[in-house]
Amino acid sequence: MAAGGLSRSERKAAERVRRLREEQQRERLRQVSRILRKAVTERSAEEGRLLAESEDLVTELQGRSRRREGLKRRQEEVCDDPEELRRKVQELASAVRNSKYLVVYTGAGISTAASIPDYRGPNGVWTLLQKGRSISATDLSEADPTLTHMSIARLHEQKLVQHVVSQNCDGLHLRSGLPRMAISELHGNMHIEVCTSCTPNREYVRVFDVTERTALHRHQTGRACHRCGAQLRDTIVHFGERGTLGQPLNWEAATAAASKADTILCLGSSLKVLKKYPRLWCMTKPPSRRPKLYIVNLQWTPKDDWATLKLHGKCDDVMRLLMDELGLEIPHYSRWQDPIFSLATPLRAGEEGSHSQKPLCRSREEGPSDQGTPPSPAPIRGGWFGRGCTKRTKRKRVT
Repeated sequence: MAAGGLSRSERKAAERVRRLREEQQRERLRQVSRILRKAVTERSAEEGRLLAESEDLVTELQGRSRRREGLKRRQEEVCDDPEELRRKVQELASAVRNSKYLVVYTGAGISTAASIPDYRGPNGVWTLLQKGRSISATDLSEADPTLTHMSIARLHEQKLVQHVVSQNCDGLHLRSGLPRMAISELHGNMHIEVCTSCTPNREYVRVFDVTERTALHRHQTGRACHRCGAQLRDTIVHFGERGTLGQPLNWEAATAAASKADTILCLGSSLKVLKKYPRLWCMTKPPSRRPKLYIVNLQWTPKDDWATLKLHGKCDDVMRLLMDELGLEIPHYSRWQDPIFSLATPLRAGEEGSHSQKPLCRSREEGPSDQGTPPSPAPIRGGWFGRGCTKRTKRKRVT
């Protein structure tokens, strides 16, 4: 006799009864689910009685159905009609003009026009993976700053935007001419590798993706510091990691900008990651003293209820209308004026075979000069380089 007072055979019998009840419950759940899928007029009297006897199951299944529909609606892309979008852009333009300290938060949606997929759109990385579909590789050496990138750079030049906080790793913000001090790349930059043995950390800007050999918790790029000889590492912050590098993450500037902001403009971000950073939303301040929030996104975001205005439109479409409303010309991007070519550190002798990534070239016709060494740069206006992404086979942070 066991300590609990039941013999082994009695315990086995009790377990069989428990499993039988669970199976009966699952079968009842399946029956009720099938009945609920029918129109009320198509249900038999017996099915009606079964529903009446199973109120708890009906409530549970109806709740599940509402949650599924809610999630489905959140994934749908919604577009404002042209007149409504123009009216909203006029309101946004007024906010930009009147803002004393405007900070822009950007996500993957601002780079889709550069043929870099986002994460949660209809053809986004996470969306395709959830559907069991494969992700095609993207040649990031063909990506250039979009209309939105160039518009943000001009707004900063005109002192209408004070700081940019980006979740992206593709380097397009600083390639647009945005000054280095004006951007925080919270999840790193695919064109920058650093030596953490040097003090301060020594950065190496490259004209190719430095993340070829790196992954979660494995950041060494295979190249060595020109000064001390220590191994270089990438700057990417993967899901599950905590970014500790000063640059290009620039968290100090991001939090300082958020604390001073009276207006925040979110472009192309689902905000599902950014919402987890309370320092970016001034949550310690009373609601009446928090920055006014403007969101540009085709899909639902968890900050929609906090927004002063939500614009359902593509980032390039909205920024084109905004720049027109503000009377500002959008700069034309040219690789011949791309800051990355003047910032890049050439590979040393013997490092030519340290990567197989296609380097950026000044023009589409120009071939790689020597596995990453850029040609002599033409004069460019002041600026730096930035914003990051990664190989599609091991997609990194975003939003």
